Amino acid sequence: MNYDLIVIGGGPAGYVSAIRAAQLGKRVACVEKERAGGTCLNWGCIPTKSLLRNAELFHLMKHREGEFGFGFDNLRYDWSKIIKRSRDVADKNAAGIEHLFKKNKVDYVRGEASLVGPGVVAVKGADGKTQKLEATKILIATGVVSRPLPGLPFNGKAVIGSREAMILEKQPKDIIIIGAGAIGVEFAYFFNAFGTKVTLVEMLPNILPLEDTEVSQTLEKAFVKQGINVLAGTKVVKAEASAQSVRVSVEGKKSETLEAEVCLVAIGVQPLLPAGLSLQLTPRNFIQTTDRYQTSVPEVFAAGDIIGPPLLAHVASYEAIQAVEGMFTNHVPKRINIFPSCTYCQPQVASVGLSERAAKVQGLKYRVGKFPFTASGKARAAGEVDGFVKLLFGERYGELLGAHIIGAEATEMIAELGLALTLEATHEEIEATIHAHPTLSEAVHEATGQAFGAAIHL
Repeated sequence: MNYDLIVIGGGPAGYVSAIRAAQLGKRVACVEKERAGGTCLNWGCIPTKSLLRNAELFHLMKHREGEFGFGFDNLRYDWSKIIKRSRDVADKNAAGIEHLFKKNKVDYVRGEASLVGPGVVAVKGADGKTQKLEATKILIATGVVSRPLPGLPFNGKAVIGSREAMILEKQPKDIIIIGAGAIGVEFAYFFNAFGTKVTLVEMLPNILPLEDTEVSQTLEKAFVKQGINVLAGTKVVKAEASAQSVRVSVEGKKSETLEAEVCLVAIGVQPLLPAGLSLQLTPRNFIQTTDRYQTSVPEVFAAGDIIGPPLLAHVASYEAIQAVEGMFTNHVPKRINIFPSCTYCQPQVASVGLSERAAKVQGLKYRVGKFPFTASGKARAAGEVDGFVKLLFGERYGELLGAHIIGAEATEMIAELGLALTLEATHEEIEATIHAHPTLSEAVHEATGQAFGAAIHL
């Protein structure tokens, strides 16, 4: 079979690149080992949001029913149905991608791919048979997998990664989560909402260490209030596990030994490299590419998580389109610059652009505008007053440099600020944009005004 493009991997980089190439009139095949949609649709972004929605609703009804005038005599949940709903959501999304393949005439090939030579991909199917596909160009989008903690290998029962955490047949009585990035934080919220005793361990001084420090500290306070045991600035010095439990010794503000039925290791990921041709790698073993997403092997390209951070589905899709249009059109590919980061616990966290730390490192002169949701009428009406909007503006020209939100619907609100950064909007332009009342997004308008002494509701 001869193609213009063979894509290895069917996740947000893979399926997007395959569809875009087909839209450009190219003959395309997409090879996926498991199912279209990759980790994001099947084992990451989408199914976890289903679990988090269940957690949000149960937490609201369990702990805040009186505030909203509700009363329950026998509030309960069915763990198996919660897990099943998540899997159903993932299945429907994966089926949607398969439909898009058919619509765009992309050949969808199931199996494990290897690069056996220039322009040649071997695909081993579930039946053990191998077929060879040939193409003018190949794009690698194989993504990443969970990275184990040294000395504490995954066993699928007591020591798990995020994938196993989504399909636990039995709710654990207690769980230790090592790593407080987005994955660790989201699962901490999920399990805690349903009554599992959660201990969240983070080696760096703050949870969500890549976010604005003030945001991280606010989230930690919210988590502690919810009953999560947060151990930031704490490292694991020893760990041992059986099939039934885990013991973890940690050192931080104090030294202690933690015990739990389950330990979720969420310390990061490692690249999933395809077998075959040797490619030039980065020091962290991601695939090295040029500005055109080309690897060290001619006519072999790569995009998405496999080429390194930021490891985000929307970044992967952006890179995929840039790579494909660079291959087949006169478009000059762009590398990622402005992108939002989102964490879907409650309160939610979202950001785009520079943090205060980064602005200080760069020696920039800036102003900060901040508006708390306690001063928002819509937030009060919704009963979600935790958090704030924090904006950074350049001192000289008033241009937006960065935006940080913690609070209800933060992940939906961040898009406006991403657009503002892309258009190099100034505080005057944002403030001149009428924001509907009552909405949570009014906090963006107020934070903008506050940076320059013009906030009305503070």
